[in-house]
Amino acid sequence: MTDNRNLVLAIVLAVAIMVGFQFVFEILYPKPPVPPPAPAQQTEQLPAAPATPAQPAPPAAPGEAPAPPAATQPARAAELRAQVLEAQPRVAIETPSLHGSISLVGGRIDNITLVRFRETLDPGSPEIVLFSPRGTSDAYFAQLGWVNAGAAIELPDAETRWTAKEGAVLTPTTPVTLTWTNAAGIVFTRTIAVDEHYMFTVRQEIANPTADSFAVSSYGLVARYGTPQISGFFILHEGPLGVFNGTLKEIDYEDLRSESPVAVKSDGGWIGVTDKYWLSALIPSQDQAISYRFLFDKVQGENRYQVDFVGTPQVLAAGGTLVAETRVFVGAKVLSLLQKYQERYGIPLFDRAIDFGWFWFLTIPIFKVLVWLNSVVGNFGVAILLLTVVVKLIFFPLANKSYRAMSQMRKLQPEMVRLKERFADDRPRFNQEMMALYKREKVNPASGCFPILIQIPVFFALYKVLFVTIEMRHAPFFGWIRDLSAPDPTSMWNLFGLIPWDPSTVLPAMINIGAWPLVMGVTMYLQQKLNPQPPDPVQAKIFMILPVIFTFFLATFPAGLVIYWAWNNVLSIAQQWVIMRRMGVKV
Repeated sequence: MTDNRNLVLAIVLAVAIMVGFQFVFEILYPKPPVPPPAPAQQTEQLPAAPATPAQPAPPAAPGEAPAPPAATQPARAAELRAQVLEAQPRVAIETPSLHGSISLVGGRIDNITLVRFRETLDPGSPEIVLFSPRGTSDAYFAQLGWVNAGAAIELPDAETRWTAKEGAVLTPTTPVTLTWTNAAGIVFTRTIAVDEHYMFTVRQEIANPTADSFAVSSYGLVARYGTPQISGFFILHEGPLGVFNGTLKEIDYEDLRSESPVAVKSDGGWIGVTDKYWLSALIPSQDQAISYRFLFDKVQGENRYQVDFVGTPQVLAAGGTLVAETRVFVGAKVLSLLQKYQERYGIPLFDRAIDFGWFWFLTIPIFKVLVWLNSVVGNFGVAILLLTVVVKLIFFPLANKSYRAMSQMRKLQPEMVRLKERFADDRPRFNQEMMALYKREKVNPASGCFPILIQIPVFFALYKVLFVTIEMRHAPFFGWIRDLSAPDPTSMWNLFGLIPWDPSTVLPAMINIGAWPLVMGVTMYLQQKLNPQPPDPVQAKIFMILPVIFTFFLATFPAGLVIYWAWNNVLSIAQQWVIMRRMGVKV
């Protein structure tokens, strides 16, 4: 009875934890209200590069272009964004993957939207906005330049008005050149190129016609204002990150607020900020020592997160020229694309910007198989079904052996019941006789666990694939499943849409069970019925409750994962049924 009581208590606690987690998570991480538009900052000082011994101090940064008067500021962030963009002279960006512009004030890359990705499933919804200029809510931008490493000379800063060819448009085939000349006649040139995807190449050049030499260092920064809403799951990193001396370093927004500044020195490497699907990254020259920094501060009450780097000081001789080249990635985290950049430009571990986790060696192959299957069948949902078949074939011999053992266990059920009745008051003797029965019949009671154990790594890897990869975002299946990376949108509480009421507005996600979780629960129940029942009736009832528990638990999981589990159950039921029939076990 003690064992039964402990098992019941364990199951009750497990259910309480799963249900309670959902409520606590929604309390601790509520969806934040849409913030009001932030006014433009007129005289903000923006640290642009690390200040370290033997390194230049940060330059004073600019006054921002003024936002529209408060009386005319629109309520919607999109309208505010449009007005702020119109207030500054700009060079347009037009590529197959990006729309946006570069501000001629400061030469910032501060206006980027993603052509191929929309905010919602509606193809007419706005493009994903990644970079936004100062003066908008949640400003986010990249800035490059120079800092003095010795005697101070006049350098361009975030207030500098650059000159570009009239009507210039940045495209994959037409780079844009920005120029500025200081009072001493030193000419600064910035040539910006972009490919058909998300990589900018910025070539900065200084021509020194004077009789004096001086030392400067190139720098780059990505600044983000406001704390973005993140998924909040421990399996996914969202926030500042970088690769330094061949090692990936990740810092959460919360940790950076208490640890700032965090300084790192590295030969080559890169630094950036990652979201679930999007990335901004600075990739300086890989052949020099770089000082990197993660920063947090507040600007007039608004959180500001910044990642930056400063290169090795270089001396520009009288009458000479100096060149620095930096790459800036701004876009979607497509694995094949990141790997291509990694190989082409020698960017260390660039594909690790996608958080495949500790089991990347399993997750990445599963992802690549899914992508290949999708290229064949044209549907990621069907690809998941085919992947399940492939996994079942790979583990077929082991699963076959396990199901045979389980069938033998089922044959022994009557004998186990007799032993329990015979030694009802002598538990040690009952266990001893049970082990002797297993040995005599050559049955391993633990072998029935193998079919479940071997699918756990695949289950977790597939969960990661569905959760972190951009390819799964808004990927449809059939019928009502229009996004495999999101939970099933239907609900049994409105009869799967027959009643005109949205239960998600009042019910927690774990209670709001859709059609596919119910299918999964039914298939799990049927599979339980094929398995040998525990001799203890209390344990048997508890195990039969498990499908109900998993139905509620998986209601919040991506639909693609629930489809995988349900289909895997169907294949397991078929395999187990055939084996039991062949062994003469009553089904």
